[in-house]
Formats: sequence, C-alpha cells, structure tokens
Amino acid sequence: MRNVRMVMVALAVIALTSVAGRIAAQAEPAPTTADGVVRHLYDLVTFDAGTTPDWDQVRAVFIDEAVIVLRSSRTESKVMSLDGFIQDWLDFIARANVIETGFEEKIVRTVPTEFKDIAHVWVLYEAHIPGSPRPPRQGVDGFSLIRRDGKWLIAAVVNEIPDPQHPVPEVLRQEP
Repeated sequence: MRNVRMVMVALAVIALTSVAGRIAAQAEPAPTTADGVVRHLYDLVTFDAGTTPDWDQVRAVFIDEAVIVLRSSRTESKVMSLDGFIQDWLDFIARANVIETGFEEKIVRTVPTEFKDIAHVWVLYEAHIPGSPRPPRQGVDGFSLIRRDGKWLIAAVVNEIPDPQHPVPEVLRQEP
C-alpha cells in the first residue's frame, strides 16, 4: 500500500510540474520575429528528464499545412505533415527512451532574412541526449515562415546533416 501511495504522489508531482511549466510558458510573450519563433521551437523541443514537449505549443508555431522534410538516413529524407512531424518525435522519444534522460537541441547560430510577410531562417544546431557518451551532433535546418495576422508561423522546414564531403555552409560558419 505504501508503494502505491509513493507512486501516486510521484505521478501527482510530475503532473503538477508539467502544468506549472505549461502555465509559465503560456505567460511568456509570443516571439515577434521570424528568428524568435524558430528559437522558440528549439526551446519547445528541448526537454528535461521526466517530461516531454508540449505538443500544443509546438503545433501553435506552425501553419496547419506545414511541410517538414527531415533527413532520415544518409541517402534519404522523409517528407511529413505537421502531424507526421509530431508523430516522428513521439516515435523518437519512445525508441531512444529519452523521457528518462531528456533531450537537448541547442541553436549554435541563425541567419534570418525577412521580407514583408515572408522570412527564411537558416539554423546550425547541435542535438544531444544528456548522459549519452556520443558527442552532440550538428545539423542544418532551413525554415520558411509567413506572417499571418501579425504573427510569424512556420510554413516549411528542411533538414540536412553535415558530413566531411558537405560541411556546414559558409553562411552558418561565420561569426555574427
């Protein structure tokens, strides 16, 4: 009986922590630039052990019709809808068991360009599973955004992984 109570208390603490985090995140002002929206997305998909991203908040930074193209192997990319992108994350979280470790995707550098109601943001990032012996892995994302009703939203994402034959593009290697 004592073990059941301890499990119930632990679950209650996790639930309250999750709710408190969501309330705090909702209290933050919405990003006002395309670069800010992209940075916010990386913050949303970075999570501590015992938690997972708030998928409603992730969904809120995209248009419903968004297209996401992610490198799935050395020779292939996977084209997904927003729902497919979220499912791909859920599959990764389960497959890599990162709910126990958390996950970190940190921006190294961005190169944003805005023109009227469209924007493009290049991102050099590092992805890492805390506690993993593997070093962080770099990737390059390209985001296309549109401004709707004064708010920047992600319309498309494409992803590539640098390798020795295809290093990080010069524009992302330059210091600002």
